[in-house]
Amino acid sequence: MTNVVAPQIGDTLPELVLEMTSTRIVAGAIATRDFMPVHHDRDYANAQGAPEIFMNILSTNGYCGRFLTDWAGPESLIRSLKIRLGVPVFAGSTLKFTGHVTAIESIGNEQFVHIDFTASNDLGDHATGTAIVALPA
Repeated sequence: MTNVVAPQIGDTLPELVLEMTSTRIVAGAIATRDFMPVHHDRDYANAQGAPEIFMNILSTNGYCGRFLTDWAGPESLIRSLKIRLGVPVFAGSTLKFTGHVTAIESIGNEQFVHIDFTASNDLGDHATGTAIVALPA
């Protein structure tokens, strides 16, 4: 069963707020087999000009998916996900996802919900994007 009851254009998705600890960033890098040192070695990140280790792109994609499916429920299916990266997410920051429904289409037994969303932190927008989430009719 989906978490969403008859979504409407303009509906706001519940915020997802994530404290980006070093552990969370390193775990995401390991889980996605991204062994670039900027994602787990503070000294290396500093030598590259970064103040702290930072989250990798695949983790960003995963958290975008979580934001959408936390709202849409376990029977939903992300049909399209397009993101544009912005500022980095450093350890010690807070990442906040917000979004809203921009369009709804019904095709067969599925409802396709179009969503615009943003993931931001204290530096600005980390990711902006659009998604299409299929919900069972």
